[in-house]
Amino acid sequence: MHYVKLGATGLDVSPLAIGAMTYGDPKRGHPVWSLDEEASRPLIRHALEAGVNFFDTANMYSLGSSEEILGRALRDYADRDEVVIATKLRHPMRSGPNGKGLSRKAVMMEAEHSLTRLGVDYIDLYQVHRNDHATPLEETLEALHDLVKAGKVRYLGASSMPAWEFAKALHLQREHGWTRFVSMQDHYNLLAREEEREMIPLCLDEGVGTLVWSPLARGRLARPWGEAKSTARGGSDGYADVLYTPATEAADHAVVDAVGAVAAARGVKRAQVALAWLRSKPVVTAPLVGASSTRQIDDAVASLDIKLTDCEIRALEVEYTPRHDFQAISNDAEMEAVMARLLPPATA
Repeated sequence: MHYVKLGATGLDVSPLAIGAMTYGDPKRGHPVWSLDEEASRPLIRHALEAGVNFFDTANMYSLGSSEEILGRALRDYADRDEVVIATKLRHPMRSGPNGKGLSRKAVMMEAEHSLTRLGVDYIDLYQVHRNDHATPLEETLEALHDLVKAGKVRYLGASSMPAWEFAKALHLQREHGWTRFVSMQDHYNLLAREEEREMIPLCLDEGVGTLVWSPLARGRLARPWGEAKSTARGGSDGYADVLYTPATEAADHAVVDAVGAVAAARGVKRAQVALAWLRSKPVVTAPLVGASSTRQIDDAVASLDIKLTDCEIRALEVEYTPRHDFQAISNDAEMEAVMARLLPPATA
């Protein structure tokens, strides 16, 4: 495994990360595709044996059980000094006041809860899981800075938001001398390239590395057109219907076919081609791979050996059609409605 730096930092991370949303108690997560601890642990161990040292989760994933499962597995199988653990906060963890958001109280409280569930003394990368428009941005940024100064967090990251909001946050952090965001976790793949307009140029200019969620477009880039919902997760993924709509279906079909053609010509898997395309973009530090099998981990690792030609990249990109930019949604009520469809109700 060849390790890379996260953005402009000195932190060494594998050029792909394991996204741990898949791992969690099905009773607290998605009953169809969440993998319980017995099924999750061999996959985490397999990733470590392949050289992956970067693992991303969130407090909201299966209402905390993803952090618990990941933490126990890493304690048993890995050297804490070598692995990089990333987690996130923002979304509801329980009903009632202060059960969600990015207030100072929530930031401090949820960091402590995540540390306990992960069973660690510090979090390597602590990320805001979308913005919280009900809390002053300065309040959130100072609280995050204080976590770093207290030694409970090493680096700070953000996730999908409009580029102007991220630029404002970076400006405030510089102005006040607060610890800056070193990463942006965004939605970027061959079927969703809207971040190329503003966010990616901003990250390149500021030295911020990107961590890509849904790098295979919820599986659409990993299999032939028409088989997107052939898996357990694909057949029950309401979020995909928000991200990928019929408005761009013809262009999406053409892109998926192009991935298949490049993969066939090279004799490799479609997923490997889609991940190799991301690696051709300098801003991308690591895609987050939500592997539910060792084969998927092996395919992701194998993609690191593929260097696409300029001709292949053009063939993959030429049919792209702009789509609705989900990340630009600034209406918190709309965001909460989307998340409510994806997760079990938070308990008091």
